Amino acid sequence: MTTTNPNPPVPAAKPDAKPRKITKAEQRAIDAKNRLSSPWATAAAIVIAVLWTVPTFGLFVTSFRPAAEIRTSGWWTFFANPAITTENYVDVFTRGTNSFGSAFVNTVVITLPAVMIPITLALLAAYAFAWMEFPGRNALFVAVFALQIVPIQITLIPLLTQYNNWGITGSFWPVWLSHTIFALPLAIFMLHNFMMDIPRSLIEAARVDGAGHVKIFFQVLFPLLVPAIAAFGIYQFLWVWNDLLVGLVFGSSPDVSPLTVRLADLTGTRGSDWHILSAGAFIAMVVPVAVFLGLQRYFVRGMLGGAVKG
Repeated sequence: MTTTNPNPPVPAAKPDAKPRKITKAEQRAIDAKNRLSSPWATAAAIVIAVLWTVPTFGLFVTSFRPAAEIRTSGWWTFFANPAITTENYVDVFTRGTNSFGSAFVNTVVITLPAVMIPITLALLAAYAFAWMEFPGRNALFVAVFALQIVPIQITLIPLLTQYNNWGITGSFWPVWLSHTIFALPLAIFMLHNFMMDIPRSLIEAARVDGAGHVKIFFQVLFPLLVPAIAAFGIYQFLWVWNDLLVGLVFGSSPDVSPLTVRLADLTGTRGSDWHILSAGAFIAMVVPVAVFLGLQRYFVRGMLGGAVKG
């Protein structure tokens, strides 16, 4: 009769495995966390936050003060003698033939395409520079990167002349095209760096499975690029929304003028109505502040993801 041992022998324990080596990306993340969590970094962040918030709060308080008090005393005297009025906001939306409301709509119409068009073109160009071999690729990428140092001001007259030749002045197209041209070098550089951080083995595995460039881009890379796309989208949104130069040169027509151009006109020809600037400025800044606060985590992830190579 054969008996079965109820307690089979336990195999000998293996020696402790060698700890995994930390990658360069993980080490950079650890170093950055240590630097940002230091007391000096915290104190600097608090000081910067206070310096940034106090003027904004003063602008908000001033926007509700009567015109006479704005001209005679600072906003900090509001707490000693509080007086609130909404006439400034009413005046902003009703003054002139080109109302602030129509300028707000124009800004939305300008900003959304001016964000989507350069992102779309930059994604395609960044993919080509990162994962496609063609003659002169490196030289062309350096040339695109070098375009970031070209001052915007020297391109205004040539662009305006070309838009006049095309017959598109007075429409939204010159503003859209100009913002796209000025944004593409930075967008391509930023998205290219983010793509180069993606492991090459992932792309090679997709190619082994028979995936072409289109499938690799949309099914493999695009889900990983969401933080970078969101980061540049926020940056471009804030840039276009707050831009005055491009709007003043290419969108000065009342039918297409953005908030910044209308805001500059609020003071009047003699500058006597500057008291309503606070209300107009606060209206203009509400949307970009809300966008940044709502999507700031994507902005930080995207900027850190492609900022450092190694």
